[in-house]
Amino acid sequence: MTDQQHRDKIIAAVDKAFDEQTGFLADLVAAQTQRGQESSGQDLMEAAYKRLGLDVERWTLDPAELATHPGSGAVTVDYSNTEVVVGSTQAPTASGADAEDAGRSLIFNGHIDVVPVGKEELWTRDPYGGEIVDGHMYGRGVGDMKAGLSASVYALAAVQAAGLRPRGRVQLQSVPEEECTGNGSMSALLRGHTADAVVIPEPSGERVVGAHLGVIWCQLTVRARAAHAATMSEGLNAIDAAWVAIGKLRELEEKWNAAAASDPDFGGETHPLNFNIGTFHAGDWPSSVPDACTVGIRVAYLPDVPAEDAFAELQSCVADAVADLDGVSAELEKIGFFAQGYRLPQGTDAEAVLAGAHKAIAEAAGGDGPDELTRKLMAGYIDSRVFGCFADMPALVYGPLSERLHGADERVNLDSLRRVTKTLALFIADWCGVDEA
Repeated sequence: MTDQQHRDKIIAAVDKAFDEQTGFLADLVAAQTQRGQESSGQDLMEAAYKRLGLDVERWTLDPAELATHPGSGAVTVDYSNTEVVVGSTQAPTASGADAEDAGRSLIFNGHIDVVPVGKEELWTRDPYGGEIVDGHMYGRGVGDMKAGLSASVYALAAVQAAGLRPRGRVQLQSVPEEECTGNGSMSALLRGHTADAVVIPEPSGERVVGAHLGVIWCQLTVRARAAHAATMSEGLNAIDAAWVAIGKLRELEEKWNAAAASDPDFGGETHPLNFNIGTFHAGDWPSSVPDACTVGIRVAYLPDVPAEDAFAELQSCVADAVADLDGVSAELEKIGFFAQGYRLPQGTDAEAVLAGAHKAIAEAAGGDGPDELTRKLMAGYIDSRVFGCFADMPALVYGPLSERLHGADERVNLDSLRRVTKTLALFIADWCGVDEA
C-alpha cells in the first residue's frame, strides 16, 4: 500500500487540478460525439494522453477484424470515421530480481460516444454547454461517461504531479460504439491490449458493479400482402402480424423473468429482463394495407446465458408466432449489441484494493461519500464483459454519481467526481505500485 505521505500528495494534486479537470470535461461535453461523429472528442482525448507523456495509438475500427470474434456486435454503419484512442505509460523494463518488484498493469477504459439529445425543448440547459449549477455539470454524455474519462486522465495526472511513477503499465482507452455494439473495446482487445485489471468509470454512484445483464439489439421484419383499404380482406396487414409476434415475445419475456427469480444476483430484482420496443416503421399510405413492418428491439437476458442461445430462442419465438399466418413471413436479424452479460467474481484482489482506496477517500472527505464500497447491479450493457468474459480480467465498473442518463438535463455531481478521481488515483498507486519519478 502507498505510504500516507504519497497518498496526501496524490489527493492534494487532484484538488489542485480539479478546476482544470472540470474545464476539460466541459470541452468534452461541447464535442458532439454521437455515433460516427466521435473524432472531435477523440482529438481532445489524444491531446490529453500526450500531455501525460503517454505513447499514443489511434486507429479506425475494422469490420472484417471484428467479424472474427463472436462477441462483436453487428456492424450496420460506416466505420470509416470511428476511431479508438489509447495512451500507455512505458512498460517496466526491470529484469531478474527487480522484475519481482514490478507492479501490476492496469487499463482505464471509457467510451466517448453518446446517445442523441432527443427533443432539445425538454432540456432546461444547453445539452452541449457543460453548464455548472448547484454543484452539478449538465450536458449530454456528461455522466455517461465523459466524467469518467476525465477522472481517468486526471487520476494518472495526480500520480505524476505527486512526483510518482507507476511501476506497472497504465493504459487509458477512449473507445466508440459502447452505446450500440461494444465494438470499440472489442477492437482494443483484438489488438492485444490486456492488463492485470481494468477499471471502467461508468456512472455507478461510487459503487462497484457486481453484475450486468446481456444485451441483444435485433430487428424484426414482417412481410405480408398489400391491398387497398376498401378491400382490406384481400391483403395481409404487416402491422397486425407484427403485433402477434410482439405478443409472443412478451410471453417469452415473462418466461425469462420467471427463471430470473432464482438468479444469484438478479433474483431479488423486479422484472430485470426487459424487451424494449424501441423503433417501429410500417406503411406509406393511410388507405393502403401495409405489406412490411420493421421493429427495433432491445433484449436483456441473464449473464450466464450465451448470446447465441438467447438469440436462437428469440428467433424460434418469432417463427412460431407467425407459423399459422398464411402469407406472412417474419425474420429476426442482429443490428447491434450481441453481448453476453458479466459477473465480477467475488474476492478479487482488484476489488479489495479499490475498496481500500474508496474507504480512504471517504474518510478523508469527512463522510460526504459512502464509507464502504458496496456492490450494485446494472440492468444494461457495460464494456466490462469484453475484458471479463473474453480475457479473464477482473473488470471493475466504478464511477461518479450521475442522473438522468439518456434523458433531458443529464448531469454529474462534481463532488462525487472529485472523490472518484481521488479514489482512482490512489488505486493506481496501490495496484500498480509507485516509485519516485
